[in-house]
Amino acid sequence: MNLYLILPILIPLMTAILLFLTWRWRRVQRGLGVAGAAALFVAGLGLLTSVQENGIQAAQMGNWPAPFGITLVADLFSAIMVALVGLIGLAVAVYSVASIDTSREAFGYYAFFHILLMGVCGAFLTGDIFNLYVWFEVMLIASFVLLALGGERAQLEGAIKYVTLNLVSSALFLTAVGILYGVAGTLNMADLALNLHRTAQPGMVTTLAILFFVAFGIKAAVFPLFFWLPASYHTPPVAVSAIFAGLLTKVGIYAMIRVFTLLFIQEPEYTHRLILLVAGLTMIAGVLGALAQTDFRRALAFQHISHVGYMMMGLGLYTGLALAGSVFYIIHHVIVKTNLFLITGVTQRLKGSFDLRKLGGLYRAHPGVALLFFIPAFSLAGVPPLSGFFAKLALIKAGLDAKEYAIVATALGVGLLTLLVMARIWAEAFWKPAPVTSTSSAEEVDGAAASEPGGLRTLLAPIILLAVLTVIVGLVAEPVFALATRAAQQLMNPTEYIQAVLGGRS
Repeated sequence: MNLYLILPILIPLMTAILLFLTWRWRRVQRGLGVAGAAALFVAGLGLLTSVQENGIQAAQMGNWPAPFGITLVADLFSAIMVALVGLIGLAVAVYSVASIDTSREAFGYYAFFHILLMGVCGAFLTGDIFNLYVWFEVMLIASFVLLALGGERAQLEGAIKYVTLNLVSSALFLTAVGILYGVAGTLNMADLALNLHRTAQPGMVTTLAILFFVAFGIKAAVFPLFFWLPASYHTPPVAVSAIFAGLLTKVGIYAMIRVFTLLFIQEPEYTHRLILLVAGLTMIAGVLGALAQTDFRRALAFQHISHVGYMMMGLGLYTGLALAGSVFYIIHHVIVKTNLFLITGVTQRLKGSFDLRKLGGLYRAHPGVALLFFIPAFSLAGVPPLSGFFAKLALIKAGLDAKEYAIVATALGVGLLTLLVMARIWAEAFWKPAPVTSTSSAEEVDGAAASEPGGLRTLLAPIILLAVLTVIVGLVAEPVFALATRAAQQLMNPTEYIQAVLGGRS
């Protein structure tokens, strides 16, 4: 067995157990939280290197042969996602040390944080669609606790909306899994890829495809199933908002890409065109919602919805270049969106509010923070030479090659509106003069933050790291895009995936 396959699940599990055992020692918990995330990042990089060098890796738990046992499998796409989990987990863990209050630490914040990371990694590595459901539920439980931790009224309201809609998604998912087993007689995804081609019920397969699309669509926050996201992402502490924005919806997108390139490819003219239509509507709905917001985090939450549409666009076009564009876009978006949410915490620490109307003067008072916002904000808008430009360029080129001019026009138009939203946030929070009524309180908040152990330096460290990565991915886009292209080739030709899991049975 390749040890790197199990480590991304084992490391956060063992870290969570140690955190529960050291419940009363806050300093120990903080150190363990960061150390566990760092170990996960190293394991993720090790897995990605192993898959690049040796091809798709698969392991059968308990030595039960596939498709009868529990399968873990990593192709380039899932290995990239696990590496990103480690990166974002480490960044947010460091940020949490200086931002999470002691009351939340006392109720197990760091332990549930690592359980969440375990659930996300499990979802990316499982080769069985029922176990994908299990990992979704692990994620749901951990994310609900993190969302509600603290018991503030706004948090509880957001948590109820979040868990209610996600339970609906889970019910649809489980229903679809049951019907799928009845149709195909297996739940191993590689085995399903073979059996669904031979089924005598093609209509039922298409119906199942739509059921899975709706279930994953709720998780990914696509149009019109997205309204739980802006109702909940702005309510918890910034560190929780950041890890949610960076990872949780990406699990829904990952699952969608996985099943619609491996399992449900019988009627792409219907299923994938539906995905393309929903992608366009998601882009439009999200950016229009962002234009109407005055709360920093709510504006970013609606922008998040909009850019889920870009990630779906490549799947809807269903070409090698388009899928490479989607993979590249996911890499870019995970880094950029996490960073933007982390920056909202710094601006709130400096000015005492998330309300854009009460912010201002940050460019003059804190030019370094302004630059750190500028980089991910304008990368999100697709301004060259930042990473978002090349991500959008690949998708636009794929759309033009496929002669899908409507989605190309939508993507370009939404890109301009994204630039408008980011420019508006820049003008409100950073460029305009600081409101007179908030100046003294902001200075007090700034002084309090600087006097804390680590203070602003600890908050800014992961932000600087992610900003540097955003610039690097833009300036050295070719090797990153080459990696995304290889991942897309594996997705478009699943034979290697099936052989890695089933061996001679394929």
